[in-house]
Amino acid sequence: MIDARTTNVNQTEELAAAVASLVRPRDIIVLSGEMGAGKTAFVRGFAAGIGVSPDETVSSPTFTLVHTYDTGTVIVHHADLYRLGRLSDVEDLGLRELADLGDVVVVEWGDVAEEVLGHHLVVSLEVDDDNEDSRHIVVSVIGQTWDSRWEQLKRALAKWGD
Repeated sequence: MIDARTTNVNQTEELAAAVASLVRPRDIIVLSGEMGAGKTAFVRGFAAGIGVSPDETVSSPTFTLVHTYDTGTVIVHHADLYRLGRLSDVEDLGLRELADLGDVVVVEWGDVAEEVLGHHLVVSLEVDDDNEDSRHIVVSVIGQTWDSRWEQLKRALAKWGD
């Protein structure tokens, strides 16, 4: 597990870009945290870090469920599961299948569906009780897909060490 702390939204986006620098096709990133914890800010930074054009507006797909961004080298699917009430609804989105095709999938509120997503990186965001702009971020993994990159990820996130 990696513990990190950011003190503003720009740092949260920078941390996400650092994660994105180590992402490979077929990766799934699951984001968890309460409303307003910074999940969408994380996705904005992640998108910038992986090469989504700055002209693209990265916003939460709360009503459309999935936004897709093509960087020219990898396709990134950004899902928001907040409005889904059943695991079968999540399965119907085919997020695991999109990753299996070689795309990258980032899932807000994904902790509710971890069992159908397979191996993935988990990023938990929590608002600091003492400073509403500060975030405590915990990064962990389910499965082995990040084993060969784990030490690199620890180094990439070291400047935000908690």
